[in-house]
Amino acid sequence: MTYRQALRDLAYDTHGVVTLADARESGVPASAVRQLAQRGFLERLGTGVYRVQELPRGPLDDFAEAVALVGRDAVLADEAVLAAHDLAQVNLRRIKVATPTPSRVRRRLPPTIEVVRRRVAASDRDDIDGIPAMSIPAALLASTGRVMRERLLEAAHRARARGLISRADAERVTRAIARSSRAPSVAS
Repeated sequence: MTYRQALRDLAYDTHGVVTLADARESGVPASAVRQLAQRGFLERLGTGVYRVQELPRGPLDDFAEAVALVGRDAVLADEAVLAAHDLAQVNLRRIKVATPTPSRVRRRLPPTIEVVRRRVAASDRDDIDGIPAMSIPAALLASTGRVMRERLLEAAHRARARGLISRADAERVTRAIARSSRAPSVAS
């Protein structure tokens, strides 16, 4: 198998995104990745993060790119999780990504990414088609105060109806959102 084929296979599982660390684990050296970028097979998105050019873009690609650009311990956070699951009508100006180690975050990120320093507990983590993310219940609760309460309640009901969260989680989150006395600061 050629390096090009190995990276293409890897990219099918990662929404087109290839990191140097993932390439190395697949047996592709960094020098080959850089060479394939120079030849146009890969687009360099940031330090150590590339996109396979020949793959068609999908609805989750921007989210996968944002998490990869922020770094190894990063997770999709808050209303970005709701948008990725298409659960709530939220106007994402920037994709929010949480990381416990912002000092290790790449300095030059696109303006479409917002990095927040936050340690997300393992119990509050999930993934969205392979993209590390907060769990839906954690994202719903974290979005309280920034997303209109009615939209969050509807998102919880949608998530339950689609089987994305359990009945117990839906009830717990719905009660917490309904009890919240914080008015939304921004109508999303």
